[in-house]
Amino acid sequence: MAFVGIETEIIILACVFGFIMAWGIGANDVANAFGTSVGSGAITLRTALLIACIFEFSGAYLAGGEVTDTIRKGIIDSEQFIGKSDVLVFGMMSALLAAGLWLFLASTLGWPVSTTHSIIGGIVGFSIIGLSFNAVNWEAVSSIATTWVLSPILSGVLAFFVFKSIKFLILDTENPFSNTLKFSPIYLLFVGFVISMLTFLKGLKHVGIDLDFAEAAFFSFLFAIGITIIGLLLLKTSNISKQKDASIESFFAILVIFTACAMAFAHGSNDVANAVGPLAAVVNTVSQNDSLNNEIAVTSWILLLGSIAIVIGLLTYGFRVIGTVGKGITKITPSSGFAAELSAATIVVLSSSYGFPVSTTHTLVGAIIGIGLVNSSRNLDWSNVVQIFSGWIVTIPVGGILSILIFYIFKSIYSF
Repeated sequence: MAFVGIETEIIILACVFGFIMAWGIGANDVANAFGTSVGSGAITLRTALLIACIFEFSGAYLAGGEVTDTIRKGIIDSEQFIGKSDVLVFGMMSALLAAGLWLFLASTLGWPVSTTHSIIGGIVGFSIIGLSFNAVNWEAVSSIATTWVLSPILSGVLAFFVFKSIKFLILDTENPFSNTLKFSPIYLLFVGFVISMLTFLKGLKHVGIDLDFAEAAFFSFLFAIGITIIGLLLLKTSNISKQKDASIESFFAILVIFTACAMAFAHGSNDVANAVGPLAAVVNTVSQNDSLNNEIAVTSWILLLGSIAIVIGLLTYGFRVIGTVGKGITKITPSSGFAAELSAATIVVLSSSYGFPVSTTHTLVGAIIGIGLVNSSRNLDWSNVVQIFSGWIVTIPVGGILSILIFYIFKSIYSF
């Protein structure tokens, strides 16, 4: 299909749909970074939204990348679209709008869902109708679905033991301040290493700093040593000893905010591709008649559009999912919030090193459930947990169905 005469119309529509999708990323996924910080009382909701806007925007625009995945996670071979530019253009627009609508609904309900799975569902939906059932790489889709189960379980188990260790070594001892000084280097080194790895592997790879796992581990260890030294100096010069137990939590409050900022930066740099990748594919195909590659150039204005939309999503609806993650699953303290954030980041780092596609939403929720189980399963709001799991299960199918319906609408309007 030639796009002569309707190029501007299609590009404007694609930008609107891409904006809606990026808005949904900001509205829903901000809870991955700051839900525990707010829920634990480390910072207020207003402060969290302000900090999140800064780090999410910085990650999305500065490290979002000039080149991004067009077809997320290799679920469709780009060669399938040769000679079928109409299917590509209207399909990607359908996927963007479908994912954006689902994220809007999920955010309204306060459900933390995966934005990556949302766009994957949309792409799978239009590909089945526009190409064929066999055009979808079902092995890749099944591997992604497997992470629904594995990532929250692994994160939950790790968070359980991390928080158990904090309680055993520090919180439940006769002299928590002395034990904080004694054992905090372990946690500082751990958090410094994991957050540095998260930044190197997921936050900076789009700007030419593409280190392999061993290189990232080496530099991360150096950063971790520096962070540990700085943290100990600040801890020893603070007035923790005067405030006693309450100040132990204030120490962890600093750590949970630090991990949240790094998670927000890495999230913005990585997940903005869910919106700008399909949008860039549409714009390039319509304006230049480019053939589709697995990776495609993203112009700065598209990246800026996605970054701004993420921030607007944060400011307008971000509080809803933050409420669910921070307070709707279990009671969170700064120490338990730190354990959850650190465990989720660890699983994301390990998964990235092996190339496994995991959702930061799933890993964090699993970690929060893990810390809730430390004392008793009665500490968990199981009705909310069931609702969240239900949202995960239906994300790809709903995204696919909505995408199919929208694709048929485009097909009837533009007669391709």
